[in-house]
Amino acid sequence: MRVLAVENYAGTHLGLVGRALDEAGAAVDLRRMQDGDPLPSDDDGYDGLVVLGGAQNALADETHPYLWPLAQLTARFGAADKAVLGICLGAQIVARGHGGRNLIGRPIEIGWSDVTTTDAGRADPVIATLGERAPLFHWHSDSFELPPGAAHLAVSLQTPNQAFRLGRAVYGVQFHFEADTTLVAEWIGSYRGMLDRDAPAFAEAYPAQAAALGPVADRVGLDVARAWVAVV
Repeated sequence: MRVLAVENYAGTHLGLVGRALDEAGAAVDLRRMQDGDPLPSDDDGYDGLVVLGGAQNALADETHPYLWPLAQLTARFGAADKAVLGICLGAQIVARGHGGRNLIGRPIEIGWSDVTTTDAGRADPVIATLGERAPLFHWHSDSFELPPGAAHLAVSLQTPNQAFRLGRAVYGVQFHFEADTTLVAEWIGSYRGMLDRDAPAFAEAYPAQAAALGPVADRVGLDVARAWVAVV
């Protein structure tokens, strides 16, 4: 199994998805776009694609000219019946590549809070691992409308489109299930200025939330990651 992973922003690692890929013996071709790595032109030689998060928006083509080619690449993987996983910004890029409209500059959703599965989500091989609902980590303002033909898999109180699937195995997931408490702590340390500016209430609540909800999110997040790897 060979998987292409696209990192869009410093510190947005594969997290629990990387752990699940390691368990499966997958070879990962990691492209760090923030460092200027080239993007493959097609899906040849890969079995799956992971597109990670970032602080830029999915329409920021002037400052990040690779975004539209990356969106198109997600569509190529899907057309070849290969598994795709977009997380947060990655989900917005997958939605864009499949004809969904990006929603830019919404109110911030941050911290651990419940993601609730839809009927389709509870029947889905990946999102069903959440059960009826689970507390997962969020850190985003932008969102997306569902692409044409997408199965709507999950919602949160603030964000109606938290997960979708196209075809067999093209997934867009807005919440950060890959971010275990260790990775979230790295983000808090690296981007504390951004956090204090955009979400000071969460900055104060973070330690208590992490202790109360983090362990459950870590367990569920790994279940989701393993389930996605199984569909690759």
